[in-house]
Amino acid sequence: MEEAQNSFVPGTILSADVTVTQSETVRDFYKKVIGWKHSDYKRGGYTDYFMTTEDGQPVAGICQRAGSLADLPPVWIVYFGVNDLKASLEECRNLGGKVLSEPQGEGRGSYAIIEYPEGAICGLSQI
Repeated sequence: MEEAQNSFVPGTILSADVTVTQSETVRDFYKKVIGWKHSDYKRGGYTDYFMTTEDGQPVAGICQRAGSLADLPPVWIVYFGVNDLKASLEECRNLGGKVLSEPQGEGRGSYAIIEYPEGAICGLSQI
């Protein structure tokens, strides 16, 4: 069986997540305002949500502020694709940025949250 080709290009916006204390309330707000649907993602004692378009295409995540996400600010975080997450995090630090969330996972799909020296926050995900 042939391995699926990665269709993402480095620098592509992959997704956006918001991490909040009342994820169910926020989920319902965006469902009504934007028209999203959702599917549940159980994480221990709480649930995060994959938000999708009407036809099921994933577009965003709404996460509970808990576990490894407990210290993230309650803002929408855009995730950019990178070829090598560890190298990108090292470069971030070298340029005066901060790594707010150490890598979660390994290889393709692993991700971390960084902060630009002047405060802008984004996520990086290995593609």
